[in-house]
Amino acid sequence: MEAFEQFVAVFLEQQNYVVGSAVKFPFKRQTKRQDRVEFQTHGYEIDLIAARADHIILATVKSYLGSRGVVADHVLGTSTNLAANKLYVILNNRRIRSSVVEQAAKRYGYDRSQVQLGLYVGRFAGPTKGDHEQRVRDWCNHQRVGAGPIEVLSLTEMVETVVHAATDAKQYRDNPVLMTMRLLNAANLLKPSISEMLDPADD
Repeated sequence: MEAFEQFVAVFLEQQNYVVGSAVKFPFKRQTKRQDRVEFQTHGYEIDLIAARADHIILATVKSYLGSRGVVADHVLGTSTNLAANKLYVILNNRRIRSSVVEQAAKRYGYDRSQVQLGLYVGRFAGPTKGDHEQRVRDWCNHQRVGAGPIEVLSLTEMVETVVHAATDAKQYRDNPVLMTMRLLNAANLLKPSISEMLDPADD
């Protein structure tokens, strides 16, 4: 499990999900051969699977911290950069995403209406203007597959929940994400607002 995936996993665990790492789902596609009909089966990977009794989330996780960020045209599948579009093929290819949702429902014992697609983002492209983030959110909100729209969550929407997990004095968890937060706080390297959450003042 990659580092940002571990961060997202902690967030989902705080929502009472049991979280598992990458799983592939096969999808058969016809090749472009002209001399005969031929099919190839490819495996399409979900970064994280989060399950609880009534619901399951198939999570696509993209950090892109320190880079341009998640580009709207790539998520929507409308870019001329076909390789970049394919990074989000489970979201932007209707046939593939429908097949993945159907397979996940059967494999894990859920109804199709209980399977949610989710996109978890560390950084969107053009964060100052916010154009890419809004376009992605608007597009995902209009998609209908499984449980409904594709859920989109950004780093800023998840970080407070993860910080609270790091402050939970009732339960110690040997988790690299939570330990990193505790270490940075101990070294006085966190912003005051976050530090106060990790070390709340005594009442």
